[in-house]
Amino acid sequence: MTTSTAEDQQGAVAAFLSRARDETDRALERALGELLPAVPAALADAVRYAVLGSGKRFRPGLVLAAYETAGGTSGAIADLAAAIEIVHAYSLVHDDLPCMDNDDLRRGRPTLHRAFDVKRATEAGFAMVPVAAAAVVRGARLLGLDREAAREVELLLFRAAGAGGMIGGQVLDLVAPGQEASREAMTDIDVRKTGALIAASVEIGAVAAGAPAHERAAYREYGLNLGLAFQIADDVLDVTATSEELGKTPGKDAKLGKPTFPMLLGVGGAEREAERLAERAVAHLAAARVSSPLLAALARFVVARRS
Repeated sequence: MTTSTAEDQQGAVAAFLSRARDETDRALERALGELLPAVPAALADAVRYAVLGSGKRFRPGLVLAAYETAGGTSGAIADLAAAIEIVHAYSLVHDDLPCMDNDDLRRGRPTLHRAFDVKRATEAGFAMVPVAAAAVVRGARLLGLDREAAREVELLLFRAAGAGGMIGGQVLDLVAPGQEASREAMTDIDVRKTGALIAASVEIGAVAAGAPAHERAAYREYGLNLGLAFQIADDVLDVTATSEELGKTPGKDAKLGKPTFPMLLGVGGAEREAERLAERAVAHLAAARVSSPLLAALARFVVARRS
């Protein structure tokens, strides 16, 4: 890849992520405006703080990228993608609590339990689950999905977020310190904790656009490999980046004694593994004859980013 081509791809990714972030933020404002009025004001304020803070909106961006790659054209896809961001934001709120990773900084500002208090942060995290469920129903309706497609989207999201995915991965992550590290164990944690929701984001975009089954499988495999690459890259950044770059506290994994790919393979080995997984993600799309320079560029962005 020539320097100019790489720079062009980086520019295209930056422009796309900026658009996806803007569209998602507007959709989040719309969704919370409709869904929060029935919630007590003190709790609603905490939910808004958690959901509307700055962030890359990478998972909603993947929904948009897959949807557009699969031929979707409706701007209402952002309203569906907003539900995925609410689930992700909820996971960050609980991940930062003192009983979990006990972090003070998230997305460049105090974590929710520091800005408010532990009790309200815990309650807000739980409240965001039914808010996300209502947002999925709302987004599918605005997008005009039929009942079968809407149900498939709902199942994809909450299976990824549940005990078999994100929550299960977090449980395994909590009990990992002090245990012998292995590639298999770390892969299982990372695929559940991070990969499941990323894979669901990609597949939801494909389902919403009406992609055929064989293409959906390729989108799913792309997302699973990308999710694992994303988490490994995150673990590398936890070792190598600053708090200003990350918007959160670096060095958490070592402090908590969590086994990670950089600990097992070294920083260079972990970087190479993330790059290999990103290329394998793209290869799954190519094998299904899904051509998407954007999804390919997003995969390479994941392993080259500094935040």
